Amino acid sequence: MEKHIVIVGGGFAGLNLIKTIGDDERFRITLVDRNNYHFFPPLIYQVATAFIEPSHISYPFRKLFSKYSNVSLYMASLERVVPEENKIITDEGILHYDELVLALGTETNFFGLENVRKCALPMKTIDEALYIRNHILQNLETASRNAKSEDVQSLINIVIAGGGPTGVELAGMIAEMAGYIAEKDYPDIAFGHSSLYLVDALPALLSNMSDTAKKTAYDNLKRLGVNIKLNVSVKDYADGNVLLSDGTKIPTKTLIWSSGVVGRTIEGIPETSLGKGKRITVDSHNLVYGFSNIYALGDICLNMTDPDFPKGHPQVAQVAIQQAKLLAKNFRKKNKNQPFEPFRYKNKGSMAIISKFNAVVDLPKFSFNGVLAWFTWLFIHIIPLTSFRNRYRLAAEWFRLFITNNASIRMIIKPRKES
Repeated sequence: MEKHIVIVGGGFAGLNLIKTIGDDERFRITLVDRNNYHFFPPLIYQVATAFIEPSHISYPFRKLFSKYSNVSLYMASLERVVPEENKIITDEGILHYDELVLALGTETNFFGLENVRKCALPMKTIDEALYIRNHILQNLETASRNAKSEDVQSLINIVIAGGGPTGVELAGMIAEMAGYIAEKDYPDIAFGHSSLYLVDALPALLSNMSDTAKKTAYDNLKRLGVNIKLNVSVKDYADGNVLLSDGTKIPTKTLIWSSGVVGRTIEGIPETSLGKGKRITVDSHNLVYGFSNIYALGDICLNMTDPDFPKGHPQVAQVAIQQAKLLAKNFRKKNKNQPFEPFRYKNKGSMAIISKFNAVVDLPKFSFNGVLAWFTWLFIHIIPLTSFRNRYRLAAEWFRLFITNNASIRMIIKPRKES
């Protein structure tokens, strides 16, 4: 009999599970997602900085699933899981399942800072990236009209909280665009001293990468004029000022928050099934503890059964992809009453781009940086894009931008409702 698998979340985990098992007629698969498209999170900061268009890193689900007769999209947001009835409740209706896969990813962690939660700009979705793009451009336009005002510095100051790969890549991109574009586009504004700050509570940038990567990131961002503040955390954001733990006060209209994530709360999953960072604890087969047919994949899950990662796996795309492919294989085994294979993560390394022609790459046995690392980063980030059309368009756009140093999409476009 056909089994109904409901997958909540169309990120790396959900999409790769469907790609691996979508042509198996023994399963009927329903993807539940609040968006009708898949997007590529590692490049979302380039949307936020007006470097590329959202369409370069996104693709509609229905187009992706057109070749699968047994896969469908249910566009909705999950509200609650009802395990005892094998159903989920969404804001658009109820779905019953035989197997449920939770792959919702994470949400921004504001560490209980209420003013920061209300006023800072997170960057985890296409919507949030476009908001940041509009916000920065609008501030520059306002500063240009009020170049003599005492408030102009707060309009051009940008504070990025979080010195991980996202914060480092974002800081490098903004710093380079300020040098290549802002001074030419906005001659009325006096960009006399650096107005870009990167703040992290840890003693080094890229704390989970090699010493080579840490030093390269720090030295290159310093060269680009970024004010780097380490061993310092954001304590508040009040009256238009970012307040740091060392007493520093930075006037700014723009606080971009890339300082951490936390698992999404799912009603119906008990607290006893949650671990550190509100991640859902799973066994070696990604089965949620306490359940027989509910699984969790990717950033939202915490698997501490892998001997090489006893504290859990890093929250990166490769973990989600590998978990999804193995779960698809195990679903087929379950259908044949065969034992499951345990998950073991194969670490393929990590990387971050810092500036034009400079990146850092950590492989399992060695690290390297510079131009070769930069080309490696470009190549690795082209391959996983969903369609050949997206790969071609992004490669062509990158080539043009790196030659001209001039992004041409610096437009403020704000959808509005008719009054």
